[in-house]
Amino acid sequence: PCCAGAGACAQSSRVDTDSMAGHRVRSALCKLLKAAGLGAALLLLALLAVALLRTLTLDVHAGLQLARWEKTDSIPAQVSAEERAQLLHNFREAIRIPTVSFSPTECNTTALQQFTHFLPRAFPTVFSSPLVKHEVVANYSHLFTVPGSDPELQPYMLLSHIDVVPAAEGDGWDAPPFSADEIDGFIYGRGTIDNKQGVMGILQALEYLLQRGYRPRRGFYIGLGHDEEVHGLQGAQNIVALLQSRGARLAFVLDEGMAVLDGVIGGLQGPAAIIAISEKGHASVKLSVTTAPGHSSMPLGQSSIGILSAAVTRLEQNLMPRMLGLGPERGTFEHLAHKFVFPLKFIMSNLWLFSPLLARVMELKPDGNAFVRTTTAVTMFHSGVKLNIIPPYAEAFVNLRIHSAHSLQGVLEDIHSTVGDERVKMELVHGFDPLPISSYSETAFGYQVIKKTILDTFPQVTVAPGVCVGNTDSRHYVSLTDQIYRFLPTWFRPGDPRRFHGVNERISVKNFEEHVLFFLRFIQNCDVRKLPEPHGTGHEL
Repeated sequence: PCCAGAGACAQSSRVDTDSMAGHRVRSALCKLLKAAGLGAALLLLALLAVALLRTLTLDVHAGLQLARWEKTDSIPAQVSAEERAQLLHNFREAIRIPTVSFSPTECNTTALQQFTHFLPRAFPTVFSSPLVKHEVVANYSHLFTVPGSDPELQPYMLLSHIDVVPAAEGDGWDAPPFSADEIDGFIYGRGTIDNKQGVMGILQALEYLLQRGYRPRRGFYIGLGHDEEVHGLQGAQNIVALLQSRGARLAFVLDEGMAVLDGVIGGLQGPAAIIAISEKGHASVKLSVTTAPGHSSMPLGQSSIGILSAAVTRLEQNLMPRMLGLGPERGTFEHLAHKFVFPLKFIMSNLWLFSPLLARVMELKPDGNAFVRTTTAVTMFHSGVKLNIIPPYAEAFVNLRIHSAHSLQGVLEDIHSTVGDERVKMELVHGFDPLPISSYSETAFGYQVIKKTILDTFPQVTVAPGVCVGNTDSRHYVSLTDQIYRFLPTWFRPGDPRRFHGVNERISVKNFEEHVLFFLRFIQNCDVRKLPEPHGTGHEL
């Protein structure tokens, strides 16, 4: 009994010891969890404090427009009533010429030739001035050379294109697409916002400057391509080859691409002028399947149509990876952040923290999704020759616009992985990587002159860098400069982006006149020898 009692006591002692040890472990674990929770809370508070401070202080919009620019404007940016009537007449005449590009090998050459004859009638001073050299390139494109009085200043180049995409009145236009009819203060017609407002705005501004005795200090070129809508393989490429043969180097290039967006970006207070500093890349990919033919009464299993349809469905259901914040779009939101309302202002000021959340919201709409990732669009599908024959062949074409942080090779690898079927043959029809990103720093001459001219013309707008989701002729000019920008002072309001390549393309009479005044200012602003010192480095504000 004594031994039994001693054993029970020992066992009880061990239980007490184990219980105390367990209590200590639980206590230590509890303290550890509390400490971890406190640390996480402190980290969260620190992140929120940093985010809040950044929200309150971030305003990258302040900059060179506050500095003292070298005085160059000697000719006021204004036109008389008679000139206003003339510039509108010229513009409407340009719209009425159906310079349509259908494919890289088919365009309306009669209309292009008509446009060539029209230009000297519309701009007699430009074509008769000894300061201007005009050349026709590749039969229908145009190159203007305007030398500057100071040969030490590197010239720049203005680009635009005279061709347009097809349009049919039966598509539902309020006015015939090549009528240039005016309705409620708007001129309707194909090319009014892509891109004859650029062609005519540039040349009309030069016409008025020359009439007023202007001679540029900094030389410049004007390049008007005739086949931009079908890749610019004849017009832009031959203009570039001609300039290369003459050893030309450009300070910067300004082409179409982005615009003034008023009420288009949700939550943004006031209009924003977006200067595209890059373009998305492009890939056209053909997918095809070949199987044994047969009669529809005796199907052999999965047909070529079925196999290819499944592959296409996988591509549409499995989107390319999110890349928001890894390209120029980050600069867009940071430059616009101070103009957003809360809580968007908080989010836009802190993409380092919220870009995954913002990407999931933006991808819900097609126009937002275009900035989030490489987009995938199945645009053509061909198969079958007769109702009762199982087709031996099916093909589909996929058009992809490649995000600036993606690459053509990466896109092809992603397609191959997503399709995941060796029966589906993949062929790259046409493609190129995203364009290089041009500088938008306070020392980037081209960007800052464009920005100044925008603010001279539209003091109420916010200016921001951005990315062009389409492609322009400017991509052919990368061998001549590393500073390529894409902007026209075209004013887009809700619903207007759908008019681009769509039905009821139009521009207001007032806005076209603003294009002429913009280039009147811009050409003179480019005459500065150098930019003001960067913001905060000594110049007076």
